[in-house]
Amino acid sequence: MSRAPCSGATPGSGRPRAGSPVFLTPDGSRSAHNERFGEAYGSRHGAATQARHVFVEGSGTHQHPAPRVLEIGFGLGVNFRATLADAARRGAALSYLAYEFDPAPAEVLCEVAQGGAGAGHPLWPELLRLWPGQAGAATDRVQVTHGDVTLTVQFEDVLGAGLPAGWATALYLDGFSPVRNPEVWTEAFVARLAGALAPGGVLTTYSAAGRVRRALQAAGLDVERRPGAPGKRECLRAVRPA
Repeated sequence: MSRAPCSGATPGSGRPRAGSPVFLTPDGSRSAHNERFGEAYGSRHGAATQARHVFVEGSGTHQHPAPRVLEIGFGLGVNFRATLADAARRGAALSYLAYEFDPAPAEVLCEVAQGGAGAGHPLWPELLRLWPGQAGAATDRVQVTHGDVTLTVQFEDVLGAGLPAGWATALYLDGFSPVRNPEVWTEAFVARLAGALAPGGVLTTYSAAGRVRRALQAAGLDVERRPGAPGKRECLRAVRPA
């Protein structure tokens, strides 16, 4: 029998367990360090704040009656949980498709989520139960549905994946930085992402690098700079013309 994903965490303690890559950020939410890329999964200045400001609100998902979200880099699920919490609060239907090449352990996802937005939704523990590494869990993808919410996480390299054409009302480009993970920020790949947006769909990213902005513009998207989340002066928002 596999242990429960949250068995290594101390609910309500507010402190990561000893030896964990998880750390607290200034807004009280958690993130974790990824050894492979040598970076944190989310902003060290406020992981939950970045998720809300850059992705949920930046894409207009918090106002969409039935958002369809495509995420590049599911990571620790912080952006998904922020989106889930908003949809649940509004009673909105949500379809969420994410790609993750190197899934973090379920124990880390659970520890990061403690007390955070969306962690109390029934879909979240069901996702952890089916996450790779748990008994009987699939290794290629997981799909969970609860009410009007469906989450699909594909465990594959998104560079070779067949993205749904014209589908997403919002696209969260949240890979590791262009320096550490340049492949998902190239003009060629960004053009593929633009093709996955529905007309009027919005791509948002925490990065404001010049090469990222130019790649978005080359893909035919209308790009604007927005004030960044804490720790970042700016972020980018790009719209597929209707």
